[in-house]
Amino acid sequence: MTAPNIAPVSIARLDGTPGSIADFSGKAILLVNVASKCGLTPQYEGLEQLQRTYGDRGFTVLGVPCNQFLGQEPGSPEEIAAFCSATYGVTFPLTEKIEVNGEDRHPLYAALTTVADAEGEAGDIQWNFEKFLIAADGTVAGRFRPGVVPEAPELVAAIEALLPA
Repeated sequence: MTAPNIAPVSIARLDGTPGSIADFSGKAILLVNVASKCGLTPQYEGLEQLQRTYGDRGFTVLGVPCNQFLGQEPGSPEEIAAFCSATYGVTFPLTEKIEVNGEDRHPLYAALTTVADAEGEAGDIQWNFEKFLIAADGTVAGRFRPGVVPEAPELVAAIEALLPA
C-alpha cells in the first residue's frame, strides 16, 4: 500500500487558530497523540529532547492532544499548554484536542491509521503516545507504537534518515 500524504490535512493549533500539516512543509515531523495524565506522559521529556536536538535541522515534533484513552487529557487548551510548558518545558507545537479512533476520528488519523507499524499492523491507535514519522513531503514514513520511547535507537535512526541535507 502507498503511504498516505497528509500534507493537505487541516488541523487547528492548540490555541484554536487554523492550521494544517502543510504549515510544516519541508520538515520531517514526529506526530504524536499526547496526554497529560498518562503513565507514558514522561515521554514528553524525550520528545522535547528530540525537538531540541533536531529542530534546527528541518524537524519538528507535533503533539496532538487526545482524551480518548481513560480521559487522560481532560484539560482545556490553556491547561494543556500550561502543563506542557511548566512540567516538561515543551517548545514544540501542539494541535487542537481531537479524537484519533472511532466514529468522530479526525481526518488526520483516518489517514494515519491506514499505515502499518514495523510488525505490519495497521488500524486503530492503541494508546497515548503512538508516533508517526512524516517525511518533508508529507508522506507517512513510519509508525511507532506507544511503548517505543522517543530515544529508542530505531526511532532516532528513522528521524535522522529523513532530515533534509
